[in-house]
Amino acid sequence: MDDPPPKRRAHYTLLRSFAAADFITLANAASGTAAIFLAITYVDGRDPRAMWAALAMFPLALACDMLDGTVARWRGKSSALGADLDSLADVVSFGVAPAVVGFSLGLRGGWDALILVYFVACGISRLARFNATAEQLADETGKVKYYEGTPIPTSLLVVAVLALAFFLGDVHQSFWLGSWPIGPCVMHPVTLLYALSGTAMISGTLHIPKP
Repeated sequence: MDDPPPKRRAHYTLLRSFAAADFITLANAASGTAAIFLAITYVDGRDPRAMWAALAMFPLALACDMLDGTVARWRGKSSALGADLDSLADVVSFGVAPAVVGFSLGLRGGWDALILVYFVACGISRLARFNATAEQLADETGKVKYYEGTPIPTSLLVVAVLALAFFLGDVHQSFWLGSWPIGPCVMHPVTLLYALSGTAMISGTLHIPKP
């Protein structure tokens, strides 16, 4: 007896596995990616409109980040990809994009770059820890009661400070507190906000109630 013909794999299987909330999560990642591209555009021509457009992407990313969970609960349906997809989107929008904006606005000293790399690494580590420990931190209903360390979207507080500096014209050579030569490299003290934000994310002693 002949073997039955192999089943044809359905096209677009990945997209079919997405829940509605996942597309909102992808919008979060798209907003962060757009912020990166617009910040690079600003560097190329110093057009302030490009930077303002980049900064406008962050509230949009945050709205999507908050909305995807709401939609998932409302529909009572989430995909197996949801948690990982959300973490990857957050790394782009609230980790890499804020660092690129800071670099684009003039935080380009050697120590600045090192701190920005540290900040992104902290964001990645924080999300990885949450995914790995979410089950342990969950209560009997399966809901996580608190975050260990600050959530990565709190990095938008740093972005808000940079937006204020940009509005006042206090960027590039005019950053508050200037730039400090330390050994072979230069550091802008403003970059320490990134160091503080990143350190708070990976803190094991900060317990932030999860809404």
